[in-house]
Amino acid sequence: MASSDTVTTCLSPPVHYVICKLGFEKEDIFDINNILSENGEICWQAVTEHMCYLESGQSVDYIQSIRSLGPVCESVTLYFKSLTREQFVIQYALWFRWTNYEELFLEVFEVLQYSQTTEVALGLMKLTSCVERALGDVYLLIGKDCPFLLRDLLASEELAVVFGQAVMNVLRVFIGSPYGLNLRNVLWHGFASPQEIPAKYCAMLLFLTAGLGQLLQTYLLKTQCILVHRPYMTFINLEELDIFPGKYSTIIKFLLCYIYLNHETLSVAEELVKLSSFVLKTMLPFWMAALTAFKQSRYADCVILLLPQLEAGLRLLFTTTNKCPNRLLTAEVKFLSKVNSDLMLAKHLDNEKVNQLPAVLEEPAMEFLWDFLNHQEGPRIRDHLSHGEINLKAFPREVANQVVAFAITLLCRFSDGDVFAFKEHMVLKPLMNCARCYRSRFHPISRLKKQVLECMKNIHLWSELPAVPEENIQKIKGLEGNAEASTLILMISEIISQLQQYMPQNCCSPDDLINNVLTERLLTELCDVRICTLYAPRAVLEVVVILRKISTQCHQVSEQVTASAELRYEQWMHKTLRSRQRHNYLRMLSSIKFLSPVLRLILVFITLELVNINLVCKKNPFDYQQYLKFLRSVLQYTENLVTYTSLEKNKWDETMTLANKALMKIKKVIDRKLTLVQVAM
Repeated sequence: MASSDTVTTCLSPPVHYVICKLGFEKEDIFDINNILSENGEICWQAVTEHMCYLESGQSVDYIQSIRSLGPVCESVTLYFKSLTREQFVIQYALWFRWTNYEELFLEVFEVLQYSQTTEVALGLMKLTSCVERALGDVYLLIGKDCPFLLRDLLASEELAVVFGQAVMNVLRVFIGSPYGLNLRNVLWHGFASPQEIPAKYCAMLLFLTAGLGQLLQTYLLKTQCILVHRPYMTFINLEELDIFPGKYSTIIKFLLCYIYLNHETLSVAEELVKLSSFVLKTMLPFWMAALTAFKQSRYADCVILLLPQLEAGLRLLFTTTNKCPNRLLTAEVKFLSKVNSDLMLAKHLDNEKVNQLPAVLEEPAMEFLWDFLNHQEGPRIRDHLSHGEINLKAFPREVANQVVAFAITLLCRFSDGDVFAFKEHMVLKPLMNCARCYRSRFHPISRLKKQVLECMKNIHLWSELPAVPEENIQKIKGLEGNAEASTLILMISEIISQLQQYMPQNCCSPDDLINNVLTERLLTELCDVRICTLYAPRAVLEVVVILRKISTQCHQVSEQVTASAELRYEQWMHKTLRSRQRHNYLRMLSSIKFLSPVLRLILVFITLELVNINLVCKKNPFDYQQYLKFLRSVLQYTENLVTYTSLEKNKWDETMTLANKALMKIKKVIDRKLTLVQVAM
């Protein structure tokens, strides 16, 4: 990857011309008073007069418009530089409130006073994501489903109704159209270096955002509407994102101290950035600024700066390994929200050749990228950040820790041989070890494993549920010596006995095949088996979807049983149950004895199938459809079980009949050796 030193730009010649030169061709001096009224409001008509259109009169001529607006942007920049912070706040703070983050725009104003290139680029990325989110809120004043892509949002009729089509056309010159400056995309996808983004475009977008606020206020007063801001997305279960050793625990004077990525680690990272062939030298300021932001506890800034650079580094690696250097400058090679069109992480290139990047990155790194960027149940950090869906003021350190740590491992891995000392550095070894051992946490297969273990823990707690004495149950007619229940337990034992040869022997007991503790140990061990999640075929994903639904239904049954048992016991103790309710409660307690092993058997069965999930691709189309039909019948059973065990239905006798039918189907399939675990042997 020696080319990281020789690359001077990631912008293709046409894009470089549009961004870096086109807006500077007209050297006219534009009077700011032409677009500002005496009270400081923006005269939109004077701005839109600089827009140029093709002969049809409807399509924007982006080239001519950028050229025409260049002097206006220059004038706006000089105007902002002439204002003090206090003057800017008095004049414009009110007009930024519609964005729900007016402090950001004051921050961008201050950045423009010094025009430090990296900070300007960071300000633009934050500004565009915030404006996109706010425009989505405005869209919802009229429309229902807000477009996901900025270009579709800006082209919508709904925003044209609020702001006017001419105003939206001005915005599209700067962001949202691949034919315009497209500032948002070239920055968020890591194509532009700091020095390639003119500060005057940042100033102009700041100016236009205030103008949009003025137009919106007029619209809201006219229509008597109230702008409602959608809540920010929040990261839940942060412990699931804790992959790298962000905290090292040490005992000092009997106090447990937690040290995140510390100063020494970050200092080593700063040296690695300068030496690593993963870093494009033109992008070096972004990397250094990201590490500085982390040190200063500006975690959102750190990740916003770092994600595009990870993409740029991976793009360099992609073009090198696939021998297509011309693609370093093209916008088609980037992380996209739709993973099917994500060329860099795809299995094949668009010419059907095998993509070499996954082999170079290796499976753990690929799984990390898919987990954090693409999987729908993962954090999808880049999507949420770039679309303004995250509260930047409360961005969690834990998330930044993972992104920085992963970036450091890539810097280390893709470095020349003369940095061997860095690779062996004691502060990097824990990070490298974690990176090598990473397993997907947000692929549907991984989520199913998590569901199974959580469900098993829930069922395990049934043994601790409060219950009336056993003799009370035996007094109820029809509950003593139930032949159907005995048949059920016998069938469970037979099925487990048939499956025992496919299980780890240390998790089975010939004397007690449905032991609660052993089942939990068995499921834990099975779920620890590594299953390849990359590029899972459609057949695999279809089966996983059904297995997850089965697991979900089992969990719901478990929760309903727990809730019913606790409620009825309390009512029993307070003697508030009627005679029929008492009988029903005792039937429930009797049913739990067989329901627990039935659910545990189902969990064991679907987990054994999951471990061998990739073998489903070996089934011919007919057998595959029959297999799906069987799984759907098991799903139907669990769905019916949810209904029968609900507090409203309380059909405990029927659950036994249901269970018998379901177990007979499972046994029949096992007898015919049609399960995946049997195919594996």
